[in-house]
Amino acid sequence: MIMMNPFSLLISLGSALCYAMYLNGKNAIRFSIGILLPMMIMAALLNPAFNHEGATILSYLPSGNPLTLESILYGLASAGMLAAVITWFTCYTAVMTSDKFIYLFGRVIPALSLLLSMALRFVPRFKAQLQVVSDAMGCMGRDVSSGSLLKRLKCGVTILSVLITWSLENAIESADSMKSRGYGLPGRTAFSIYHVDERDQYALIWLLFCGGFVGAGYLAGGFGFHYFPTVSGFAVNPFSISFLIIYASLCLTPVILNVREDMKWKRLQSAI
Repeated sequence: MIMMNPFSLLISLGSALCYAMYLNGKNAIRFSIGILLPMMIMAALLNPAFNHEGATILSYLPSGNPLTLESILYGLASAGMLAAVITWFTCYTAVMTSDKFIYLFGRVIPALSLLLSMALRFVPRFKAQLQVVSDAMGCMGRDVSSGSLLKRLKCGVTILSVLITWSLENAIESADSMKSRGYGLPGRTAFSIYHVDERDQYALIWLLFCGGFVGAGYLAGGFGFHYFPTVSGFAVNPFSISFLIIYASLCLTPVILNVREDMKWKRLQSAI
């Protein structure tokens, strides 16, 4: 989000798409084509219509405002940045389950971690419950896909009312359940299947190294890029290329780790 260098944006977006396709398969492809691509096109088109900065004037809009090359390039970069951020968050929701979140932050911020974990799992559970309620209503002949407009509206309002009631009751039950178990009380023990082993330590060292290297490169201007008033700021030299290589390694780390574990698992299966 803070590095608008086009090369770093391409690395981030490409790595995020690779990881999303690894995690979600065909759903990631459908999401990229059906949602991300139209959103990127819209963002790229809207920016030149409202942003008229830049020294290279290509033409003039019907309103009389100039259409500049820099505004078009900045719109493309903004679209890529937005798509990369959304794709990384889809990967996050696929990997970071509520039990992992509570394991990490349950002892430090118990109330907030419980609230955030409930919020993170709300959307997928809400979608699943929506399908259950819609199927039940369809079996009763009250489907939202058939009948007059008034009938479909009534069925839709009924389904929405059921879902809101379900979500409120579920939130209260979860809070009461956690309270009855002594969640957040001092000295309370908790079972967890996670533990830090040697692989986690090596991974943490690698992430700290890459993060520190990229942060130092950003502060040193290795990722510097300016769109206005003219495109400038990125010099191709060993200094900047090294930062891009480490940044690509950092972004591809999840994919490399998962592929490596898959290969190891297949070797173990073949040895049985």
